[in-house]
Amino acid sequence: MMSSGQEKPIVHVVDDDVSVRKALSRLLNAAGYEVRPYSSAGDFALAPREKRRGCVLLDVKIPGPRGFDLPEVLAQEEEPLPIIFLTGHGDISKSVRAMKAGAVDFLTKPIDGQILLSAIRTALARDRVSQTSHEEMRELRERFETLTPREREVFGLVVAGKLNKQIAAELNMAERTVKAHRAQVMTKMRATSLAELVHIDDRMRM
Repeated sequence: MMSSGQEKPIVHVVDDDVSVRKALSRLLNAAGYEVRPYSSAGDFALAPREKRRGCVLLDVKIPGPRGFDLPEVLAQEEEPLPIIFLTGHGDISKSVRAMKAGAVDFLTKPIDGQILLSAIRTALARDRVSQTSHEEMRELRERFETLTPREREVFGLVVAGKLNKQIAAELNMAERTVKAHRAQVMTKMRATSLAELVHIDDRMRM
């Protein structure tokens, strides 16, 4: 159950069948979700979306662009929403294609309500993990932006495994100056060890 002060996740229902949209909306509203219905993939792609998180229920045969094309559009967004594909003609090849397109699940109509709600819970859990990851990445980049150009050079050489004296020679500065820059890098990046700084660098490169 969601607390009273917590925003409801939004489930975007993209299906050209009005009866399906209405039935899914009733089910999801009763389960405590906010529902946004769309009759085409284009309507969904063009609709403004606030920072509220959620997931997408997407019919694979949705008119223009096709359902399988929409994940490519969503992938261009900074924090794409997880997708559950819906179809009236389920088969193995479509399931495989849906999973390769990034689907959380692939459900065949008529859809069992409990199976759908379980799939939505899985999608929302994945979304929370993704959102946390994006927030961490944004914070790391903000920390990196506080480094001076020289500190960024030192950062790059430190995570490359260079010793202070090697960095000093490469950047033509005194070793004590390198140590001072290195200390600033550790402080600004909030790293307590070289291993943690390397991990931060790896995260920012993902």
